[in-house]
Amino acid sequence: MKYDIPTLTSEAVGLLRSLISIPSVSRDERQAADCLQQYIELQGMETGRKGNNVWCMSPLFDLKKPTLLLNSHIDTVKPVSGWRKDPFSPLLEPNGKLYGLGSNDAGASVVSLLHVFLTLCRTSQRYNLLFLASCEEEVSGKEGIESVLPQLPPIAFGLVGEPTEMQPAIAEKGLMVLDVTATGRSGHAARDEGDNAIYKVLDDIAWFRDYRFERVSPLLGPVKMSVTVVNAGTQHNVIPDRCTFVVDIRSNECYTNRELFDEICRHIRCQAQARSFRLSSSHVKPEHPLVRRAVALGRTPFGSPTLSDQALMPFPSMKMGPGKSARSHTADEFIFVKEIEEAIGLYLELLDGADIRE
Repeated sequence: MKYDIPTLTSEAVGLLRSLISIPSVSRDERQAADCLQQYIELQGMETGRKGNNVWCMSPLFDLKKPTLLLNSHIDTVKPVSGWRKDPFSPLLEPNGKLYGLGSNDAGASVVSLLHVFLTLCRTSQRYNLLFLASCEEEVSGKEGIESVLPQLPPIAFGLVGEPTEMQPAIAEKGLMVLDVTATGRSGHAARDEGDNAIYKVLDDIAWFRDYRFERVSPLLGPVKMSVTVVNAGTQHNVIPDRCTFVVDIRSNECYTNRELFDEICRHIRCQAQARSFRLSSSHVKPEHPLVRRAVALGRTPFGSPTLSDQALMPFPSMKMGPGKSARSHTADEFIFVKEIEEAIGLYLELLDGADIRE
């Protein structure tokens, strides 16, 4: 089917400019959700909403068909201090570069996927189509996509919009954060007394630096562990009786977060506590029909080191969207209009007539 890509692009860019002008930092997305919901309903579509999550389903929804989810997030990080432009004033330059907070991550994906949804949802496909704009993605919040999925029909496959230069990420690292604590006994630093908690963590910190988990992913590589925060002591002449440190762990699909935690606890002497096991690594088989179709369109599957809402999806998913990951969370964030145009065209080629069953 022939599509009017320039018109779809123009409409998508107009909506993106509106979204940029509305501050939507994580957990404060209500106005952006209102804007998006009103826009969808003006297209004649019924919407669902929970908190600041907005979704809509194809009018031709048939429970006998599998359901394809198109998802991206409307929240942003806080603007960093280096912005030279107003992060909430969309600025479109003559070369097609559109500046604004959230333009790249992930506003361009939101508006591209929405206009693809609006184009395909009234056509006959092998699948049902469901669009979801979720909140709290940047903080992995529990009021985001995780709170909505139980209210939606069963989903066979998810296409997640994130800036990947429209290359398909078929695996994504998960995240587990550990708080590790050593307990000693305080004393005066001038005397030979006390039990220094700092010394107790040194061997464990070295272990986190040097240990290598055996299983390495072909796409994601090894599990990566980084000690990122250390806290101890109150003043120079007091032996600290407590020392804590934080470990950032990026898991691959070869391990569950629980498996990693159990192995870690077998090796370290300090007390470790995981903040959560819920942000799992994700992957989809290269043989999946949608992955094969992406490859046929000249796309190159890869493994992504960055976390997204894929971590909370209990079904196969693929991450693919306009923009570059390196622009995310940076000052003077931008997207090119031509990237949105390319995304809409590629999404339509990928999804129109596609088979999403494994």
